[in-house]
Amino acid sequence: MARTNFDQLLQAGCHFGHLKRKWNPAMAPYIYTERNGIHIIDLHKTVVKIDEAADALKQIAKSGKKILFVATKKQTKEIIAEKAQSVGMPYVIERWPGGMLTNFPTIRKAVKKMANIDKLMQDGTYANLSKRELLQVTRQRAKLEKNLGSIADLTRLPSALFVVDVLKENIAVREANRLGIPVFGIVDTNSDPKNIDFVIPANDDAKDSVEAILTACCAAINEGIEERKVEKADEKAADAQADAEVEAEDKPRRQARKPRKAAEEAPVAEEAAPAAEEAAAE
Repeated sequence: MARTNFDQLLQAGCHFGHLKRKWNPAMAPYIYTERNGIHIIDLHKTVVKIDEAADALKQIAKSGKKILFVATKKQTKEIIAEKAQSVGMPYVIERWPGGMLTNFPTIRKAVKKMANIDKLMQDGTYANLSKRELLQVTRQRAKLEKNLGSIADLTRLPSALFVVDVLKENIAVREANRLGIPVFGIVDTNSDPKNIDFVIPANDDAKDSVEAILTACCAAINEGIEERKVEKADEKAADAQADAEVEAEDKPRRQARKPRKAAEEAPVAEEAAPAAEEAAAE
């Protein structure tokens, strides 16, 4: 069953591409026609591509790995933040910090610095600072929170990138390609889909278009997370049952050993008794 349909995407305006003169020829397979100088995207192909991407995202989430959402466009920031938070995934909606993937340890140091500032503020270390110094620290903390707060829980490289507007976020795409991280992207008619592993041809400027696609993909991610929880619960129950069965099998053996041990100890006790009596008599 498809996660979305033609009518939903049409209503959201996913079919509107860019001006014909701004098109990228590599997007030709996904273009249906041209009207009033604007390319129209073939939504039948978009539906298929959304399903492919959603299934892949579901498997990544099911394996317990992280997917990093990237969209620094003004009109898509809130949607990305809301959808990513709903499935517990990291996201970047401010400026993409260069080297975030290829120089990940340095980014982690900046995140740790933010955590250290919080710790020092809570334990009163900064209580003796002057007003100016405290203001500087507070501003530094706010800047780190704005740029890196949404990836504070990302302790290792993400297993996938979901990008809105691959042309604008080309640095993120290049870093992911360099590290072999699969890229899921909403690709408009002015972009090159060559370096995108899972292409979703659609309007990447309209808020409704991006929301319709993200809703379908995040629903799949949520399914993967829930299935992982169920599998873990089943594994835990199976392990508990196995332990109970082993315990049940060992119990008769332990009970059988007790009489045998008592029988072995009885002759030894009988032999020791006369010796103890002789010792007492002396």
